[in-house]
Amino acid sequence: MTGEALSGELKILLESNGANMVGFADLRDLPSDIRDGLPCGVSVAVALNPGIVSEIRDGPTPQYYDEYIRVNNLLDSLGYLTARFLKEKGHRARFLAATEAGIDADTLSTRLPHKTVATRAGMGWIGKCALLVTGKFGSAVRITSVLTDAGLPAGEVIDTSKCGNCRECVDACPAKAVSGENWHINLQRDSIYDAFACRKTARELLLQNVRIINTVCGICIAVCPWTQKYTEKAE
Repeated sequence: MTGEALSGELKILLESNGANMVGFADLRDLPSDIRDGLPCGVSVAVALNPGIVSEIRDGPTPQYYDEYIRVNNLLDSLGYLTARFLKEKGHRARFLAATEAGIDADTLSTRLPHKTVATRAGMGWIGKCALLVTGKFGSAVRITSVLTDAGLPAGEVIDTSKCGNCRECVDACPAKAVSGENWHINLQRDSIYDAFACRKTARELLLQNVRIINTVCGICIAVCPWTQKYTEKAE
């Protein structure tokens, strides 16, 4: 089966099971160890419920927390489905969990962020708040990745931000965790975003609003103009 046919079949499978975006990335320019020696990445995105997202401009709600968990569980199922499909076609495949699994406690980062695979698949860019921003859903998406040796046709890499002079997420962040600098592909995350400040405030807000200990906020998602285009269209 050709790479085009394989990617088309996989995309239909994932979208029929709840995926909203599917992309394919050439990862060969990344260090071999962080991609387990596998040259290709499959990026899968699920959009958050627009009605729920529109209600979190002041912080997380119980409905948003439930949506966050629902989407993570769906992404894990889609990642498993992707890996199984590729293995059945005779390829190696490794699914990377959508949740906090594998995060280094000292840096609050992973060896290979899902966002890295997504930008190399052409699905979006990194916003000033360090989230993936897509043209269709704004930052109201969560993503997962599968690494493989299948020869899937890669999307066009997005290597610069499209946020321009916008400061909505910068000004709205209660943790003051966003520097306001525009992302580009060689920029380190810590130059634009303080993950520790974000984590601390997100946990405080979730505990205050939902009575649950976890790292979930969502304010920067809700105020993003790209997200608002999505939520307003849905309304």
